[in-house]
Amino acid sequence: MFSSSSPLPAPLEKVFQYIDLHQDEFVQMLKEWVAIESDSVQPVPHFRQELFRMMAVAADMLQRLGAHVASVDMGSQQLPDGQSLPIPPVILAELGNDPTKATVCFYGHLDVQPADRADGWLTDPYMLTEVDGKLYGRGATDNKGPVLAWIHAVSAFRALERDLPVNIKFIIEGMEEAGSVALEELMEKEKDRFFSGVDYIVISDNLWISQRKPAITYGTRGNSYFTVEVKCRDQDFHSGTFGGILHEPMADLVALLGSLVDSSGHILVPGIYDEVAPLTEEEINTYKAIDLDLEEYRNSSQVAKFLFNTKEEILMHLWRYPSLSIHGIEGAFDEPGAKTVIPGRVIGKFSIRLVPHMNVSVVEKQVTQHLEDVFSKRNSSNEMVVSMALGLHPWIANINNTQYIAAKRAIRTVFGTDPDMIRDGSTIPIAKMFQEIVHKSVVMIPLGAVDDGEHSQNEKINRWNYIEGTKVFAAFFFEMAQLH
Repeated sequence: MFSSSSPLPAPLEKVFQYIDLHQDEFVQMLKEWVAIESDSVQPVPHFRQELFRMMAVAADMLQRLGAHVASVDMGSQQLPDGQSLPIPPVILAELGNDPTKATVCFYGHLDVQPADRADGWLTDPYMLTEVDGKLYGRGATDNKGPVLAWIHAVSAFRALERDLPVNIKFIIEGMEEAGSVALEELMEKEKDRFFSGVDYIVISDNLWISQRKPAITYGTRGNSYFTVEVKCRDQDFHSGTFGGILHEPMADLVALLGSLVDSSGHILVPGIYDEVAPLTEEEINTYKAIDLDLEEYRNSSQVAKFLFNTKEEILMHLWRYPSLSIHGIEGAFDEPGAKTVIPGRVIGKFSIRLVPHMNVSVVEKQVTQHLEDVFSKRNSSNEMVVSMALGLHPWIANINNTQYIAAKRAIRTVFGTDPDMIRDGSTIPIAKMFQEIVHKSVVMIPLGAVDDGEHSQNEKINRWNYIEGTKVFAAFFFEMAQLH
């Protein structure tokens, strides 16, 4: 679809040729990595052993590239049932320490979400299978493919005995899908050591918004996850014996949840929009430039109708405005059949996706105050408790930073087009963590297409994305050296 319009600089031309010639080897390497069942979500000794094996394979590969590699012991994870499982090591690797060059640090993870053929996979999730240029397998796009693409970009320069244009550092973990256990403490410990010479940080752990047009991500939403418990007593009631003479917890909870958001998606918590960053003209133009076929997007989502009719409105409500979602009710009767029970205690679960410049603790106060006001008006004799179970801040970067310019140039070199400048509606806490702890600019350069199905059945990465993405990283090294 796209092709590079201007002639390549001589060093890059040779590197690109090398990548094309060795693409089958690169696919084979991905096959070997996908075959390792590095599931960090299920707390089972077998998967932990696989995670340790995955990290050892990656460390060995980096050592063979000539990197100085440290596998940092992360201790053990205490689980709610009392058992303890070892946490896989975090890899800190360095290649080059020329003080005249930029130092670029790449973050990736090698753990995956659970996958089972019986869940609806068309192929064995741990056997990389190529069908029509699509490489199916758990971890192919999230995140083993992009990590390997970065390593292959480095290896192409090494194999051709060409000087790497930048100093490279790697931080690779094995617990991202389980919340990056203990990673923040390690980053704090290493901020004046491993990270001291780092100029720029690159993450490649998300997707384009298109199937064919590349993108650069410069922001993600945060998340605050709430529970609201309404309790009359610990036991359930029979509705024939007690129906009509007590304040039913479920009725209270339904009223509370119904007070949070209206039918057009507008959040009803007073003050919630007060700190949302104002919309600028420059930002509106960014949304206009994004390549999104609304009809195709709607059809592929299998949704009859979205809340908004224009591309710009939909993207803004996905990325730059907060949203509130109701997730479930604990303690309610949810089995098939008719059971005339009044739950004695129920817990509602909902979350708010946060955007710049919303503050987690302010949102917690606003939500708690709102629910207390609504509950007090019901004059219920039940007890109500609101808790915020999780609070993660949004992240946004300055798209005029050096590495954004370099990433744009690299994408133009490889694909012959400017990238979509996008945000991500979900939460990627690691970006905000880097920004706050290491105090360096973070750029996300996704390689995968919108239909890659990360976390889902039949996850894949296109061979084209994997190989051309490797070239993007190689061109990025080159552009960083030119700009630094």
